Amino acid sequence: MSHLFPKSANRLPLQIIIFLVVAGGIVAAAVNYYATPKYTRVGYAPIQPVPFSHELHAGDMGIDCRFCHSTVEEAGHAAVPTSQTCMNCHSQVKNQSALLAPVRASYESGESVEWVRVHQAPDYVYFNHSVHVNRGVSCVECHGRIDQMEVVTHSESLSMGFCLDCHRDPAPNLRDPKLVTKLGWEHPQGADGQRADGETFIHDWNINPPQSCTGCHR
Repeated sequence: MSHLFPKSANRLPLQIIIFLVVAGGIVAAAVNYYATPKYTRVGYAPIQPVPFSHELHAGDMGIDCRFCHSTVEEAGHAAVPTSQTCMNCHSQVKNQSALLAPVRASYESGESVEWVRVHQAPDYVYFNHSVHVNRGVSCVECHGRIDQMEVVTHSESLSMGFCLDCHRDPAPNLRDPKLVTKLGWEHPQGADGQRADGETFIHDWNINPPQSCTGCHR
């Protein structure tokens, strides 16, 4: 039997173990680096059943975010507008457009348009829009310049690290609540003025974002 295999075969089990360890490490590193919201979410821009342009409506026309997402100040979720909301304008504007046929059909039937959700927290994450909006966190901090998007794109990772960075240092992301839907607003004194005002808001409003697991995982 000693002549069936060369002496080098004795090293084969060790070589296999080393290979598996190295390969496992490479796979783990790749998953840790690439299988994250930064790579899996950022840039996501699904095709919608109706080609709604936020650049036109929120940007060029200046329609306030809350006209369509009406619950954002009172509820944990930002409501998707009903067909009635759309028809408030489109019963008169482009009321024969083929592109708006799904909206008209929805309005007549009462069945919702099958919008594709772009931003969605996992089921195991608790997030309340009203808490953030009423304490001066602008839509732009999480959703980017929606008013410049022809097609809404997932612009921030919204990962746990993204949220914790803000919870640990919220000052740069706070503004007067009256300005939360002014997506193009910039502090007149720049970043230093933004931080100074933010620190004032933190003190005056007793802002203390949770950093423990139970703050977001309930």
